[in-house]
Amino acid sequence: MQISATLRRDWLGNPRADILAGIVVALALIPEAIGFSIIAGVDPRVGLYASVAIAIVISVTGGRTGMISAATAAVAVLVVPLVRDHGVDYLFAATILMGAIQAVAGLLRLDLLMQFVSRSVITGFVNALAILIFMAQLPQLTGVGWPTYTMVAGGLAMIYLLPRLTRTVPSPLVAILVLTAISIGFGIHVNTVGDMGKLPDGLPDFALPNVPLTLETLRIILPYALTMAAVGLLESLLTAQIVDDMTHTDSDKRRECAGQGSANIVAALFGGMGGCAMIGQSVINISSGGRGRLSTFTAGAFLLFLLT
Repeated sequence: MQISATLRRDWLGNPRADILAGIVVALALIPEAIGFSIIAGVDPRVGLYASVAIAIVISVTGGRTGMISAATAAVAVLVVPLVRDHGVDYLFAATILMGAIQAVAGLLRLDLLMQFVSRSVITGFVNALAILIFMAQLPQLTGVGWPTYTMVAGGLAMIYLLPRLTRTVPSPLVAILVLTAISIGFGIHVNTVGDMGKLPDGLPDFALPNVPLTLETLRIILPYALTMAAVGLLESLLTAQIVDDMTHTDSDKRRECAGQGSANIVAALFGGMGGCAMIGQSVINISSGGRGRLSTFTAGAFLLFLLT
């Protein structure tokens, strides 16, 4: 009975809000996943497939409901030399090892180290990330015509003013749908997601990395895997704490460590790069009403639907 009650709470507590929030997150994940792929020096499908796999798997194995995990810049910047010098298959091998290390970290209860992280560190982490996100958007707002500025202003107005009238549908979703319809209907030329890179046109295939199973391969990928695992867990556990504070609930951080590991292993086996929890997307999900595992699963499943 306890298991059944937990499943209902985590998956069916508020399905309408979770599904709508998940759709908002999926739409926001597309440009980010492509951008992170470009940073890592791989095909855009590598980031997109990773986001699909990680979001779907972590919705089941993770320890923090309502938190979004996918391909991230924090991991992407670490693997640039590996991809450049050895190729994408070594990236997949390193990601599998990364996941194994994270799973072991969960078994060893390394999540307990989070209790020694001060509130000032978390505050600085969130503020620094907000500044980086803002700075990353500036190139998209320079050298563009007045239609872009008009649509940005209209989008911000809908996002912040619509909740004063109704919260039935997440305001970011309304803004995306309305502005997309206006852009298509009136033939307004603005930059699109497709301008960032070619989108995949099929499902990912299951495959083992094409690398030799030798000590030399381990020597190459181990330093990257250790760094990716540490950075991924740090960002995931910090994000989990932030979501805990936002929702006034607790999370199972030991389960989150192991869940991140399983998600990264599956992502690599389906041609994806490594990832972790995303503070920006998690805040979008929570702000849009997403609280349960269904919101995270919907984000991954809807993103997969958009790619097929």
